[in-house]
Amino acid sequence: MKRAIFPGSFDPLTKGHLDIIERSVPLFDEMIVAVVDNPDKSAMFNPEERCRMIAEVLVETDTNDCTMAVESFSGLLVDYARAREASAIVRGIRAVSDYDYEVRMALMNKRLEPDIETVFLMAAEEYSYVSSRLLKQVFTLGGRVEGLVPELVEERMKKKWAEIQATKE
Repeated sequence: MKRAIFPGSFDPLTKGHLDIIERSVPLFDEMIVAVVDNPDKSAMFNPEERCRMIAEVLVETDTNDCTMAVESFSGLLVDYARAREASAIVRGIRAVSDYDYEVRMALMNKRLEPDIETVFLMAAEEYSYVSSRLLKQVFTLGGRVEGLVPELVEERMKKKWAEIQATKE
């Protein structure tokens, strides 16, 4: 069985992330969308909320008979991948700046665990500029993010932002 890990903060899940999932699932029997729990980052959603949202969105996504799971983890990605018996780590690349970082990470992961390959997929052109950080910034400043995130995610962002604003009053 070919199992892959698609790691990320997914705060929030974007249509760029979904595009990478949809294009990579034909390559694997099983894919785990692994939500990184990084307490050093200021997140809009906690890991459990992100996992729940992703799972709900994936129900509506064509996964080509690939078994899907959504989990959160902390620590080294390669340790998590080894523990989950994954043969590959899937990463999306948007620009040259991503490539430089991702290649260094892939080489370090390869050094730590030679049996796990990193599979790179280029971002679809229409999502090549989209990042979760940029989306949150635009959204919190009142900009529109429709079409860049799944509808369910946009609804949850609006609800969460209203909760955040209510606590400031």
